[in-house]
Amino acid sequence: MILYPAMDLMRGEVVRLKQGRFDDATSYSADPAAALAAFAAAGATWAHVVDLDGAHAGTTVQHQAIMRLVRSGASLALQVGGGIRRRDEVARLLDAGVARVVVGSLAADDPRRVRGWLEEFGTEQLALALDVSLVRGNPVVMTAGWTKSAARSLWEVAAEFPPDVHLLVTDIGRDGMLEGPNLTLLDDVAERLPEARVQASGGVSSLDDLRRLSSAGVIVGRALWEGRFSLEEALDAVA
Repeated sequence: MILYPAMDLMRGEVVRLKQGRFDDATSYSADPAAALAAFAAAGATWAHVVDLDGAHAGTTVQHQAIMRLVRSGASLALQVGGGIRRRDEVARLLDAGVARVVVGSLAADDPRRVRGWLEEFGTEQLALALDVSLVRGNPVVMTAGWTKSAARSLWEVAAEFPPDVHLLVTDIGRDGMLEGPNLTLLDDVAERLPEARVQASGGVSSLDDLRRLSSAGVIVGRALWEGRFSLEEALDAVA
């Protein structure tokens, strides 16, 4: 399992949101480039970076900050998302050295366009983020920084794409809450989408949470930033 330490950027600062609410952000006094270097020193091979301003605006906002991270020299592959809705944004990030670009809302809003990008750039360099809210047990995809419902289920949206796609799955009710991942949802995803390369996102609060996961990857944010465990301990837990 690949562990992706997460860094969310808002106005150039490292922050974490609770349940995707932009009015409930915790700011951390960390230099983003120094944090990436610390991730690498701890043994991480990837990092997950989100442009929260971009996710809210529907277009890349923190491009310069992300470019500084790419140029910082940390020996990490960067997976970057947040508000990416145009082909030129995908191409610009990949050309600059980002290893994988994450597309969220557009996967639900315009799957045909995103399928074209997958064909052009490849399934290794593009990932889909399907953020869901449970409605009577049904995982409904949310878009526009989690503020709008796509009125389609996770299963309906995922069926639009190649079966082996990189797929970030977030139960937004768990995100940033340190209440544990939604294992029931993740088990359903593993059963219904067996070829998808799933990254579990949202809710990890302990090393036991990490040990219980069986996905291809896991994204960990708040628990690391608040010292629930060290990155070295987390990497050992998923080894």
